[in-house]
Amino acid sequence: MGRLTGRVIGITGGGSGIGRACALAYAAEGAHVAVTDIGERGDPVAREIVASGGRAEAWFLDVTARETIPVVIEAIVASLGPLDVWHNNAGVSTMGRFIDLTEDDWDINMDVNAKGVFNCSQVVARHMIEAGRGGKIVNTASMAGRQGGVAFLPHYVASKFAVVGLTQAMANELGPFGITVNAICPGYVVTPMQDREAVWEAQLRGIEPDAVRQLYVAETPLGRLQTPQDVARVAVFLASSDSDFITGASIDVNGGAWMG
Repeated sequence: MGRLTGRVIGITGGGSGIGRACALAYAAEGAHVAVTDIGERGDPVAREIVASGGRAEAWFLDVTARETIPVVIEAIVASLGPLDVWHNNAGVSTMGRFIDLTEDDWDINMDVNAKGVFNCSQVVARHMIEAGRGGKIVNTASMAGRQGGVAFLPHYVASKFAVVGLTQAMANELGPFGITVNAICPGYVVTPMQDREAVWEAQLRGIEPDAVRQLYVAETPLGRLQTPQDVARVAVFLASSDSDFITGASIDVNGGAWMG
């Protein structure tokens, strides 16, 4: 019996990187997983879970398309059962110096990273309250949501600070309904997003992408880049009954790259 046996867990951005690792970890602990992402990105992850003996289905979900979210949530509940856990993981980034950022840079980061959490959490919270069974909401924030000294990411920083603040506000309001809300703040995680950022940052600094990655390692006291599985292990904890009396927390999982 896994720690999450029989629980229904939905995750956004579940098709790659941190989202994929979390979806697989949830399933390995016995959860029934709704893998959502844009396009068909979630399909291979759901198939991987099923092939390993778990239960999972994939849905298209654009966290910025507010009007479609209730339809997807209803479909998940109809297929897998009432939601026990919802993980807001979908995220994007662009890079640039503050004075060069465009309004489009600002909007895409805020719309996906911050407003997407609001859009999905509001629908999920209403569902959980109506079901009367409590629940858990997990948000993927970032080390960048804990301190602003991150190069070339001021708009991303703002969006992730918003996630940390919203996590606390949601926890305050939803606690009386037995719903906990917590955030995970990863550091330098090896994902396709980091691969893109290393190239962008290298261009901005005038160095090679591998040199950028070495900067990330040098800033991390544990001496390596973070893996998606490092994040997934904490996500499983927050989704499990082990975290029942934790809410409003933003847990730093960054190898010591930032200590606050």
